[in-house]
Amino acid sequence: MSDGGGRLVVVTGAAGSAGRPTTRALADAGATVVAVGQSPQRLSELAAAIPGVAVEVADLGDQSSVQHLAERIHRRHGAVDGIVHLVGGFRGGAGFGANTDADWRFLDNGLIQTLRHVTLAFHDDLVASPAGRAVIVSGTAVDSPAAGSANYAAAKAAAEAWMRALADSFRRLQSGRKDHPLPQTSAATILVVKALVDDAMRAAAPERKFPGFTDVNDLAEKIVWLWARDAAELNGARIPLTG
Repeated sequence: MSDGGGRLVVVTGAAGSAGRPTTRALADAGATVVAVGQSPQRLSELAAAIPGVAVEVADLGDQSSVQHLAERIHRRHGAVDGIVHLVGGFRGGAGFGANTDADWRFLDNGLIQTLRHVTLAFHDDLVASPAGRAVIVSGTAVDSPAAGSANYAAAKAAAEAWMRALADSFRRLQSGRKDHPLPQTSAATILVVKALVDDAMRAAAPERKFPGFTDVNDLAEKIVWLWARDAAELNGARIPLTG
């Protein structure tokens, strides 16, 4: 990382299509990465592919599981400098009536509750860090919600509101503190995409152009870039990555 590396960063959803390149990019930049997911097999494969990465299995939708995760990370690695929250999922249908309760429960757990639990568990670490960063990936659906994906857009909007509240906490707790060399050292940031694309998706549909999609490797680079920017500039920012 441009600040000299050595940061401890937790990547949730690390075994997913965006999590793998993000974990690698952070490790290559000098961070100590704790990769969190639900599949022991996929996490083992990730650890084998990226030497030095620590892995942790946790159900982030369960607050007790996240509390135990935080305890393990603190005991094994120390205080956390970054949370890269890449837990996601999509549910939608052809029309407004397709927004079922089952889909809402899935999206509420994946997009909102996991974020709540993780940021609450590591909030104090991020406030105390000289370079604390928390980031989520949101979607343009928040700006232009379609009838059939109202559940999804609403859940993403709720996640964005949670991140802005986290940004407000950083601002309130760090502004004017004498023990911080800068007015603000921690930031909560929202990166916005239309959708993500990776090599497997391109191989499965070679005829598609994926217009406006963001490559997962570009996303990974942007996440590393967050540590190169001033925290006050990033805190509460909603940064579009479409195209």
